[in-house]
Amino acid sequence: MKIMFLIFLLNILVLAGFFNESRMEDKAEYLENTRLCNIFTKKVEDYKKNMRQDFLAGATLASYEYRANLFCKKATNAKKALEADTLPDINITIERNSSNS
Repeated sequence: MKIMFLIFLLNILVLAGFFNESRMEDKAEYLENTRLCNIFTKKVEDYKKNMRQDFLAGATLASYEYRANLFCKKATNAKKALEADTLPDINITIERNSSNS
């Protein structure tokens, strides 16, 4: 009986970590996209200050701007997704409390 209880407890602990892993991955992706957004936004600002006036400099600036927009958009979307994950839990608790009243 003790062994069965121990196995049951172990399974619960293993599964609890499994479901939190995807949320942690989403948060890590959000943080990485935010970091890259900040890096490329700063690169655009710095590059505009010291930019040469030729075709390659313009292409480099366009590349930096494209990547800054890409990573900032990904960070914004990831932030919305992370916030949306917490909203259903809040709504469920509110509905339960209001239905009990």
